[in-house]
Amino acid sequence: MLYFRMGSQLHRLVTMLSVVGEFPMCSLYLLGNERVYKALVHKLTKQETFRNCMTGEELTCRLYTVTGKAKSKSLRLYKGALPILNWLHPDAYRYYMTSFWNHRFPGDLSHRERNHRVAEAVAFCMRVRLEFRQYMLPTLQNQDRLEILPDTPVFYQSKDLKRIGDNEMNKTMFTRLVGALFCGNSCYAIYNTRNAVMKWSGMGEFKTLHHLLEVGRLNGKITNIDSALLIGEDYSVAMDTLIESGKNRRLEFRFDSIYHHIHFVPMDESGIRLFRIMILPDWKNRLLDLMFEPESRSYGQGYFEYDAYIDGVYIFSHLDSDLARLMRFREAVQSQYERYEVVCFTHQRTFVREYLGEGVGIKTIDLDTVEAALGPERRSVIEC
Repeated sequence: MLYFRMGSQLHRLVTMLSVVGEFPMCSLYLLGNERVYKALVHKLTKQETFRNCMTGEELTCRLYTVTGKAKSKSLRLYKGALPILNWLHPDAYRYYMTSFWNHRFPGDLSHRERNHRVAEAVAFCMRVRLEFRQYMLPTLQNQDRLEILPDTPVFYQSKDLKRIGDNEMNKTMFTRLVGALFCGNSCYAIYNTRNAVMKWSGMGEFKTLHHLLEVGRLNGKITNIDSALLIGEDYSVAMDTLIESGKNRRLEFRFDSIYHHIHFVPMDESGIRLFRIMILPDWKNRLLDLMFEPESRSYGQGYFEYDAYIDGVYIFSHLDSDLARLMRFREAVQSQYERYEVVCFTHQRTFVREYLGEGVGIKTIDLDTVEAALGPERRSVIEC
């Protein structure tokens, strides 16, 4: 007999599937210890008895089923196990059946690929204890200006944003938007490009941005959206995305014309740790305050992208992993003859050096050092 209790790996995996429908087997490492999760999945593809520690209810069934091949292999709930969703929340079963066609999944690769990209983004949210369960979140609307969004960071999937009622929201199906992260007075559009080059689809992305702004304006205190989080397999994806964007002859469709800031998050432990930092209040300024004295900072007033000026050297911080700023910084230094340095995390060094070349100095700092400097707030609020 297995006990279904809050916080267990069993509970976490069922919670994940209750909102994403299917999860890529190749990405189980995003949830924690990959070996442990794979062993759990293998065990629960066979019949077991589960006991709800809160109510004493029992259920005997196969819990999971695995479909597909290679990197397309998906983990889903077994049909006979769906009553276990009622153990999570009274609305979990209803939400699941409405979202996933009464447990009938389309068999084509494009639908599965999109479900996987959404699931991987939700895995990041789970790891940082950010609320992502739609059935636990306030229902958004598009009629009046109301303060519905909570002050704490929350994640809404793109399919749930499209259900608000505005017909134009269906346009988001033509983009790679997987959801939106609302953090108080700010909002980040979330994209997951996996191992592919991110290609922004012109006016479709502008329409997506407009709709997100309307949602934020009518449901909270959001008056501007200028940032996106881009999830990718590794920094080679970030490099390819920057190179591809540089080929775009129509500057109005270049990605930094759509979102002025695009923060890249790799799909590994360093990316999860960076994501934890990004949901802290005023995180960008706090990172700059850690690195520079107030008198040396530019505070965005310089004539190009840099963050501090010390002893005749212009210093740019890439601790925010902002690809758009990095691209603008490179364009500026290629046309000027000054001394430049970049501060980045240790795991970003190879990527930054390859993109900027040898003419710019690079200094690195460990993630451990930054996390320790952020103090007890990070550990008590969002540490798993």
